[in-house]
Amino acid sequence: MVGVIRRRARRQRLLRWVILTGLGVFFLLPLLAMVEFTTRGAGGTLSLETWRLLVDWPRLSETYPDLSVGIAASFGLVVLTALLMLVLLVPTVIWVRLRLPRLHRVVEFLCLLPLTIPAIVLVVGLAPVYAWVTYFLGGSPLTLTFAYTVLVLPYAYRALDAGLSAIDVRTLSEAARSLGAGWVTVMWRVVLPNIRSAVLSAAFLTVALVLGEFTIASLLSRVNLQVAINLLGKSSATMSVAVSLAALLLAFVLLLLLSLVGRGRHRTATKELS
Repeated sequence: MVGVIRRRARRQRLLRWVILTGLGVFFLLPLLAMVEFTTRGAGGTLSLETWRLLVDWPRLSETYPDLSVGIAASFGLVVLTALLMLVLLVPTVIWVRLRLPRLHRVVEFLCLLPLTIPAIVLVVGLAPVYAWVTYFLGGSPLTLTFAYTVLVLPYAYRALDAGLSAIDVRTLSEAARSLGAGWVTVMWRVVLPNIRSAVLSAAFLTVALVLGEFTIASLLSRVNLQVAINLLGKSSATMSVAVSLAALLLAFVLLLLLSLVGRGRHRTATKELS
């Protein structure tokens, strides 16, 4: 009996390693190919000229002005979208959880609705709205903040809702209220510090989505990072692949930081309970 259990465990470990190796090859080979392509010089020699140009902002702006505009626009969109999303969503989900629990399902449905609507359909609905946005605010790529806030709602809402579900919000708010705290103080100084990791999760997910979005920006004739990469691919494939790889690595680092923050928060909570 013991021998059968050991053989079964050995087979499971072997299967696990085979699956992990297959997934590693599937994901790493394209990245390695991108690295090799961007470091290939004349005659097949190793060259880092593309990456040197990518980190040299003055030269990059002079050589590829559209790319520099797209990078600046995307980073501006990251900041504005994250701020707008947090300002709108965090007080809303906290207030609904504390004071309007009957609206929880309604708010959840509204926040998750963008997941069920294809991006091309969203653009059809947003095009008339953005005609007025362009009229009042101009054609700056930063106006995509409003559309991206809608796109990121499902992911941000899930992160914040999970953070609120992990704590006893009602007990904390009632304790603070019994000590004379107002509702603004309850949300800002009691609830918000306890969902800090959830807020960071929502912000990191927002960054990843904004850096990778192409459809809406392209169809609304705005230049962001992905649109600039697409345009650059027609004139300089090497730089286009290098920028794509850098964006992928940045998204990976953000998700890694997200997991580390969540793990650190869990360990802190465990220590406090023990």
